[in-house]
Amino acid sequence: MHDQPTPEQLLDAVAAFLREQVVPGSAGALAFHARVAANALDIARRELALAPAAALREQAALARLLDADPTTDLLQLNRLLCERIAAGALGLDTPGLDDALWQITLDKLSVDQPHYESYLRSLPPATDQET
Repeated sequence: MHDQPTPEQLLDAVAAFLREQVVPGSAGALAFHARVAANALDIARRELALAPAAALREQAALARLLDADPTTDLLQLNRLLCERIAAGALGLDTPGLDDALWQITLDKLSVDQPHYESYLRSLPPATDQET
C-alpha cells in the first residue's frame, strides 16, 4: 500500500497552486508559462489515468485489423498500419478501419484536449448513472 498523496493528487495540487497562486500573482510571460505548466500537469494526470486502457484498446483493435498477434507491441502495430495504408493494402473501405481510427483519436483527445468542443460533441450522451 502506498501512502498519500497519490501521484494524481500531487499533480492536481501543483496545478492548482500554479493556477490559484502563481498566475494571479504574475504577469506577462511568467503568468503564461505558469498556465502552460498547469495544463501540462493536467495532461500528465490524465495520461496516468486514461492511457493504459486506451493503449490496450488500440493494441487490440489494430491486431484485429492487421490480423496480427494480439501481443504485438503497439509501436510495431502502428508501423505496420502505416505501411499497409501507404501500400494501399488498407483504406477507409477496409471494414472496421474508420471506427478503430476514430476510437484511437477520441482516446487521445480524452488525454490531450478533453474540453475540445468537437470532442465533447462526439461523445455519447451521458446517462443519469454516469453522473
